[in-house]
Amino acid sequence: MAKSKLIFTVGTRSSNLSRVQTKDAVDRIQTIIPGISFTIIPMSSPGDEDQTSDLQSSNPDFFTNYLDRAVLDNKLDFAIHSAKDMPECLDDQLDWFWLPWREDSRDALVFRSDDLIENLPKQPLVGISSERREAYALHRFPDCKLKHVRGTIEKRLTALDNGEFDVLIMAAAALNRLNLKNRISEIIPLSELQVPKGQGYLAVTFRKSDRRVQQLRSLFIHPAVFVSGGPGHEDLCTAAGVKALKVCDVCLYDALVSHQLLAHLRDDAEGIDCGKRHGKYSLPKHKLEQLMVDYIRQGKRVVRLKGGDAGIFGRLSEEISAIGHWHLPFRVIPGVGSLNAATTGTGFLLTRRGISRGYTVITPWLADGNSNPIDVSVRSKLSLVFYMAVTKTGEIINQLLGEGRNPKEYAVMIFAAGTSCQKIISGTLETIPDLVEENKSDLPGLLIVGTIANKKFKYVASHSALQGKRILITCSDILQDIAENEVLNYGGIPVKMPMIRLIPNMSAINVLSRIHEFDWVILTSPSSVRCMMDLIILSKIDIREIPKIIVSGEGVNRELQKYGLQAEVVPDSRFSADSMIKSAIDFVQKKDKILRLRSDLADKRVENAFCNPGAGVTDCVIYKNQLKNYSILPEFDAVIFASSSAVSAFVTNFKSAALDQKVVVAIGGPTANALSKAACTHYLVSNEAGIEASIRAAASNYVFANMLKLE
Repeated sequence: MAKSKLIFTVGTRSSNLSRVQTKDAVDRIQTIIPGISFTIIPMSSPGDEDQTSDLQSSNPDFFTNYLDRAVLDNKLDFAIHSAKDMPECLDDQLDWFWLPWREDSRDALVFRSDDLIENLPKQPLVGISSERREAYALHRFPDCKLKHVRGTIEKRLTALDNGEFDVLIMAAAALNRLNLKNRISEIIPLSELQVPKGQGYLAVTFRKSDRRVQQLRSLFIHPAVFVSGGPGHEDLCTAAGVKALKVCDVCLYDALVSHQLLAHLRDDAEGIDCGKRHGKYSLPKHKLEQLMVDYIRQGKRVVRLKGGDAGIFGRLSEEISAIGHWHLPFRVIPGVGSLNAATTGTGFLLTRRGISRGYTVITPWLADGNSNPIDVSVRSKLSLVFYMAVTKTGEIINQLLGEGRNPKEYAVMIFAAGTSCQKIISGTLETIPDLVEENKSDLPGLLIVGTIANKKFKYVASHSALQGKRILITCSDILQDIAENEVLNYGGIPVKMPMIRLIPNMSAINVLSRIHEFDWVILTSPSSVRCMMDLIILSKIDIREIPKIIVSGEGVNRELQKYGLQAEVVPDSRFSADSMIKSAIDFVQKKDKILRLRSDLADKRVENAFCNPGAGVTDCVIYKNQLKNYSILPEFDAVIFASSSAVSAFVTNFKSAALDQKVVVAIGGPTANALSKAACTHYLVSNEAGIEASIRAAASNYVFANMLKLE
């Protein structure tokens, strides 16, 4: 990580709540990017100066106007607001995003201290500040009297305690952030009172032109994923497309996609119909594009589900341009088009040996709806695609030039299209043969000639945190999918290359069969959790017999939670054996029986630490690490090491010099020590446990470096 410092000037409202939540937000950001710091400037707002107006009739920017004006006037780098206070329309020169840390979004009933609902008067005076809260109060307390309430949280509570109200309806988030959770008398379920989408979130507004804050934002948003849904049948959507649907928060889908694909959405995901039928859009084009942009800025995982293959007459470039206008990230999953279904799916094959060596694709329609000529002069100007063209590039180009094609016409060779080894070589008809020869490999290649081969059309991940960097993932197969998704979420290219294979130790079943005899189980990796559960399920051991659990970090605890288990001891600090020991030592009683489940390469520090106070420790190898052998190292920009054994395997395969000039991330202390022993000293260590935090560390490193360049 670079040593330089960046200082941002941050504006917030002057209320105690605003100051507290802003301080918490910048502290969290600083934890993620230690190289930046913040100067917080409290300011008033029209809503602070005007304490009498009814909020229901106030201007949309009642609480944000002055702060946003200061941002536009270059007095602030950005402002932090409660997201629910944000107006729907901002100044054209402002941009925004939500921070990901949401407090409890629900509303709460607040009575006077120690009061109970049965002690309320028959006609309680209820303090409300919105139409939705007013409607709830009238439903919950039919005989109540309503009074609009204004002012800070502290002022409202004082008014309540002084008898000016009997009940207040307030945001639980505000009370929690001020450490006033004890004042909540009753949480109102969302089924009874819906809240604004932004309640509990904080929003950042900044100048649209500030590339540094755009870089910062890239750590808190996800690329929109354009999924090609296929030509109507759900089975013709790719596995990658289905995978994206399963994890998205919002899906904007076209009319002609199979609605069976929507069954892959989570129960809490939102599906929005935005298709076109008979020339009419169910959602206007500009509204669709605005929804995509807003959902991305809210930190949602957005899938744009399009029919067929999105790149063929699917307005893909227009929707990508709308996202790119706001410097937001995206990725595209290609798919099966109707052309494939109508030809390969029917027997009318576009290519048959001895009959047809290729085909031309053209539409008879112009963009304005008029018909388009399709005569030979038009067809002769169409782009050309040549499959399996690597060894024949020179011959192809010579023939095209001999037929009169312009030597300056664009040409591009795409090696291993769609794989992690994909490589794109751009040039012209006169330069592409030499460029292909210089970059020739055993990879298959597809040659494109024509206007569409201009390199300006290449997808660029410049608005995401990882900006298309190739991230080598060396963790075991167990973690590969998690790591892959996280790299994609930050806009990188995952290069999956597990360095170790985990082999469950079947003899551990003998120990697990008497797991009920122990008081504690110690687990120090997600892999140890999975191996333990696999063996327990295989042996039909009752999961209820598992004793209290100690883990080395929150990432291990999250793995436990997938099986309905929860650790008793989870260290708050950095993922390491030392922090786990420090956290657990007060919980473990003398004479407690402890089962330590580990890999065959783990050291004995943990067992020794818990033996000291007199506790009995049984050491059990739950899985063994088997190093994988590789002969070729793919191109990469950064590498994530999730264990010391992965470091050992990498060095065995490729030597430590292969890490020179690369961004190297270690998941924790033992992995960092292994890198040091391998003579690699330029590594980062993630500030939290887990593979997700390690990938975020790589992303924040790139973000900070880019921010420095923009200074």
